[in-house]
Amino acid sequence: MKIESNLKKHKANPTNKTTYRNFPMVPKVIFGSGSFSQLGDILLPMRKNSEAPFIFMVDDFFENQQFLAQVPLMFNDEVIFISAEEEPKTAQVDALVAQIREKYSELPSGIIGIGGGTLLDLAKAVSILLNNKGLAKDYQGWDLVNKPALYHVGIPTISGTGAEVSRTTVLLGPEKKLGINSDFTPFDQVLLDPDFSKTVPKDQWFYTGMDCFIHCVESLTGTYLNAFSQSYGEKAMELCQEVFLGDIPVEDSRDKLMMASWHGGMSIAYSQVGVAHAMSYGLSYLLGIKHGIGNCLVFQHLEEFYPKGVALFNKMMDKHNIQLPKGVCADLTQNDFDVMVNISLGLEPLWENALGKDWKTIMTPERLQVLYEKI
Repeated sequence: MKIESNLKKHKANPTNKTTYRNFPMVPKVIFGSGSFSQLGDILLPMRKNSEAPFIFMVDDFFENQQFLAQVPLMFNDEVIFISAEEEPKTAQVDALVAQIREKYSELPSGIIGIGGGTLLDLAKAVSILLNNKGLAKDYQGWDLVNKPALYHVGIPTISGTGAEVSRTTVLLGPEKKLGINSDFTPFDQVLLDPDFSKTVPKDQWFYTGMDCFIHCVESLTGTYLNAFSQSYGEKAMELCQEVFLGDIPVEDSRDKLMMASWHGGMSIAYSQVGVAHAMSYGLSYLLGIKHGIGNCLVFQHLEEFYPKGVALFNKMMDKHNIQLPKGVCADLTQNDFDVMVNISLGLEPLWENALGKDWKTIMTPERLQVLYEKI
């Protein structure tokens, strides 16, 4: 089954039909099993001097001597292990930036993020804030960053978020969950080693993979769609169906899902996501629900918007015997729903992509609350 594309002339800037955004891409990428061993060679030419360390920000799942022995540390390089149990926060970014500035007399040579979407987003945000004044919350939005980020490298250890390729770093702030969307956000280098995903638990593998699948559904059916986004989105969709509905060896599955994540992230670089992501941000802000499972909790109830996508999603759930939590929103107060609705409706580009320019007449606060109440 294919998702029907809604291919229209893309208005990269909806207020100016003749202006198209000149988006950056990741300039360098290496892919392959065991490619992590080449990280030292990649970093060596980027060292400024022996006093300017590389800071490795790593998911604390890898806090063991076996992993540390593989990290190409030199001089005063530092490894900071960080829990990925919670969504990345603006205050967390500010604390890391302050810690690094206080410890070192000059700016690091670069920031290396190793982990899932949480660690990759933190690495992107820290690299931006180390070279820009103010706090992380000041940059939540579109094109608010003025100066380039420090050199930064992304190494995903799980596939699906697309954080390794996107121009955003999604953060929970004091008032909203929103990305630092800028031309300075994408990594300077990405290293894709499928071996990292060998240790990913099945439920996490599924939820994060569904983030990629839902990226594709929302991009391919959105009003912002264009041939650029469609080409990446269709390839990612094809790979997702091979991984989650096909019968392929585990080794091939790891490779294919890593490539699906890459293409899925690229599919929204010149487009946008939609209803599921907008609603998931509300869930995450209020309840701290991780992004991947949050998307799944929402998407199961979006048949009216994405009928073919939801049908495929249900097949994938059945095939892998995934049971989603129920009654997540059962005990929420009206104030809780108001918070989620306001966070979600504040993501205007997502809603316009999903429902068109008149989206406010289609998705009212009352209608959105009804959807949340189903979860």
